[in-house]
Amino acid sequence: MIKDISAQLAAHREVISKVELELSSLIAEMVTMLVDTFNRGGKLLVMGNGGSAADAQHFVAEIVGRFKMERRGLPAIALSTDTSILTAIGNDYGFDRVFHRQVEALAAPGDLIVGISTSGNSPNVQLALELAREKGCQTVGLLGKDGGSIKDVCSLALIVPATDTPRVQESHITIIHIVCDLLERAMFA
Repeated sequence: MIKDISAQLAAHREVISKVELELSSLIAEMVTMLVDTFNRGGKLLVMGNGGSAADAQHFVAEIVGRFKMERRGLPAIALSTDTSILTAIGNDYGFDRVFHRQVEALAAPGDLIVGISTSGNSPNVQLALELAREKGCQTVGLLGKDGGSIKDVCSLALIVPATDTPRVQESHITIIHIVCDLLERAMFA
């Protein structure tokens, strides 16, 4: 078991090193987009499925609440949290529309919409990001593998260079924490 633990931690370090080398400038660009969005009075909408839904909620909690710094709350909504909305839309329109309908109702030009997908191929995330672009929103993808079809509908695609879902998810939450830290320092230092 100790050997397996060491192997998994080594794999984690390898992917995080690749994220540092390949994505640092894109992470900085995401922070700039988010600061600009909030400074213009826009809001953040975040979505994902499964573990990515949990990451969306975590991200929004850090933005609305706080990360490390005492500061005012910032406007952000996780689109995966309201079971009544999700089940109503899923029942009436299909699961592919659960985020699309919320973007239709909540997104305004100038907002930032983030889709999280370890495969880069979640149809409900892609449809919502397509609509967000049509509505004049900036779109960011936190993706894995090769970025899938979602990368093509993003203003900015951060593609974790890994195919193993746990390593992609670990990288996504690391990126989210870095973004939250840099955002607070940029806006409230």
